[in-house]
Amino acid sequence: MTWNKKKDEAHKPVDDAAEPSDQHKGSTQAAGKGHPTPKRKDAQAQNLHPLVPADRKASAKAAKARIRAKEDAQYEAMKNGDINNMPKSERLPWRVYIRDYVDARFNIGEFFIPIALVIMIGSMVLSYVIRNAWASIIPMILLYAYLAAVIIDVAVMWHKLKKKLINKFGEASVAKGTRSASYAWSRAIQIRRWRLPKPRYSKRGHWPE
Repeated sequence: MTWNKKKDEAHKPVDDAAEPSDQHKGSTQAAGKGHPTPKRKDAQAQNLHPLVPADRKASAKAAKARIRAKEDAQYEAMKNGDINNMPKSERLPWRVYIRDYVDARFNIGEFFIPIALVIMIGSMVLSYVIRNAWASIIPMILLYAYLAAVIIDVAVMWHKLKKKLINKFGEASVAKGTRSASYAWSRAIQIRRWRLPKPRYSKRGHWPE
């Protein structure tokens, strides 16, 4: 008889409409419109934007284009003498002073490159025509003599210019990191009309204050 009672209890149907637990109730209520409320971490992840652009090649190409446009604009400014749009290094007050000082004087080294080219070509022609060792030696002596004159002229120029820079802008204007000396002599050995930035005055003699 006990065995029949257990058998009957085993065949009783389970109540499908059992009350849900408190936790399940909260989840069902939070579902609201058919989906559960996302966790804070998931919501923050949805608002994050990728740091790396989707198209890296296009982004790099655009960055290069911007840099190239900026460099072109600065180059045009140096050609036109527009100091406000030149590179920052060219707008430094002591560099403006150096340019004006070098452009105001006559520099022996200004014509070094074309004169050296003429002497070298002349030396080769003479040595071929005359067939004499002196035909090539004499032009080279003249070339070295001219080079020595250029070096002396640049040294004298920088000696005077350095004092003026220190008096006007202080020791910082001629410090090693400024490269003011190399900036001055490299400009002094360039043909005046080819210099960049462009000289502010068309003729020599306009000395800076």
